[in-house]
Amino acid sequence: MSYKISAVIEHDEHGYYAYSPELPGCQSQGDTWDEAIKNIREAIELYLETITDDEKHDLISKEIYTTHFEVAVHA
Repeated sequence: MSYKISAVIEHDEHGYYAYSPELPGCQSQGDTWDEAIKNIREAIELYLETITDDEKHDLISKEIYTTHFEVAVHA
């Protein structure tokens, strides 16, 4: 079975940090974007293997949307 899971990837001076908002505590990191994606995918797969079908349904039934936009700040 496959699931559609969200991942948020943040970049800073230390590399890339990734986490899944649907799965509390499911997080990973990587030195590159590709490594972070690979690592969070693996973390999500392992996470889903450890929970029951009911827990999966409860956690994955949420829809999470992300976006970004520019805002003007007037001093």
